[in-house]
Amino acid sequence: MRVLIVDDEPPARDRLRQLLEEDGVHEVVGEAGNGREALELAARTAPDVVLLDIRMPGMDGIETAHHLNTAENAPAVVFTTAYDEYAIDAFDANAIGYVLKPVRRERLVQALKQAARLTGEALGDIGRRSGAPARRHLCSRLHDELKLIPVDDVLYFVADQKYVTVVHEGGRDLIEDSLKSLETEFDERFVRIHRSAVVALAAIDTLRKDEEGRTRVILRDIDNGDDLVVSRRHVADVKRRLRKG
Repeated sequence: MRVLIVDDEPPARDRLRQLLEEDGVHEVVGEAGNGREALELAARTAPDVVLLDIRMPGMDGIETAHHLNTAENAPAVVFTTAYDEYAIDAFDANAIGYVLKPVRRERLVQALKQAARLTGEALGDIGRRSGAPARRHLCSRLHDELKLIPVDDVLYFVADQKYVTVVHEGGRDLIEDSLKSLETEFDERFVRIHRSAVVALAAIDTLRKDEEGRTRVILRDIDNGDDLVVSRRHVADVKRRLRKG
């Protein structure tokens, strides 16, 4: 298998490369020291498996794995981590491959045999159970080009059939995430206004009734192109969340 090694510590990368080269079965196609570099290398080298450190500055391993998942031919992932009982419980619960540091040859070989492509739901569960922070970026792909969108810049998400559009300060992009998973992951910062839209609380200026008596979301200093009407069943919750904020 073609393997990409991702770890912010050079000695850890050297150890993994040495073990893989000694094994003689796997080809190391690249090394990355952080999440962003890993995504760029993965796009160029198309690895079968990514050996991915969890605790990295900036974009951690959980977030990096989320973005790797958006590729058409997403690689399998094996996490490498120092002992963390909460993370390990989450891995075991989701049958996700991992190896503990310092990495042992036998365990690495076993984990590579069990490597699997991860679902967004499994990654979300790992993040919640292990205490990993929510993603700071969303990932959009167009013609194999990867675009990272800061969550801080997101105004709202709107769903149309099987697609979700993220509307942000830099424009509009399609993303692979489901509206439900986004609502769950970012529940403290966003609020659902109807079955097809979730809005950033910080982006809401006010609620206003239109001539037909419908409640509409008015965004702060933004002329959006979508009809952000709050459904009757969500009005009370939206108002509560705005007062709480």
